[in-house]
Amino acid sequence: MNTLIHYRLCPASRAIRIVLAELGIEAELVEEKPWEWRQEFLALNPSGELPVLQFDNGVLLCGAYAISEYLAEEYPVHPIDGRTVPLFPGNSEERAEVRRLVDWFHRKLNREVVSDLLQEKYYGRILGPTHVPDLEVLRAVRANLRYHLRYISFLSDHRRWLAGDELSFADIAAAAHLSSVDYFEEVPWDEFPLAKAWYARIKSRRSFRAILADRVPGVAPPPHYDDLDF
Repeated sequence: MNTLIHYRLCPASRAIRIVLAELGIEAELVEEKPWEWRQEFLALNPSGELPVLQFDNGVLLCGAYAISEYLAEEYPVHPIDGRTVPLFPGNSEERAEVRRLVDWFHRKLNREVVSDLLQEKYYGRILGPTHVPDLEVLRAVRANLRYHLRYISFLSDHRRWLAGDELSFADIAAAAHLSSVDYFEEVPWDEFPLAKAWYARIKSRRSFRAILADRVPGVAPPPHYDDLDF
């Protein structure tokens, strides 16, 4: 069976889980704790980054970028019902815009918001029981998050989906990152109704259900986390 090595709060892992669900591709989920840097995992992916997808035919793919591009090429239609699932839809210019936004969310949003938030809110306490979140870091993270939510609101106001008329991997990447932040009740949704309305559309998709069911030891999400009418 196909295997996805992931961590449940890792936004890149979440993005690929959503894509696999959209495509109807089954994969056994094997959880890897990203802070452990196990030699067995590094042997699969020397960068130590998640996710890693291994197909039952032996194909091994590392990282959300490589996995999404491979899936877009190999599975342009749903393997079961035959419907089109365009992760990078449109002409070459439109696909370039999808890739620009994917890079924005997987790199810029992750670097400026998600990575530090997860470190301060969760990973730090695992690595050290006496860990106290750095309030200056959290203050910067919250300011950066509002910048990104303003941009998502702008895109939502001018397009049907973030990159254009069709749902794309840009929407999935953005939603995956925001879902990890939302787990810790850090997204000020009421300040950004356009971003909230866009996220509600993504959140209500069947492919998102497993993400909303995720829980981590010691931290419960807010009530609205898995509420489709939040």
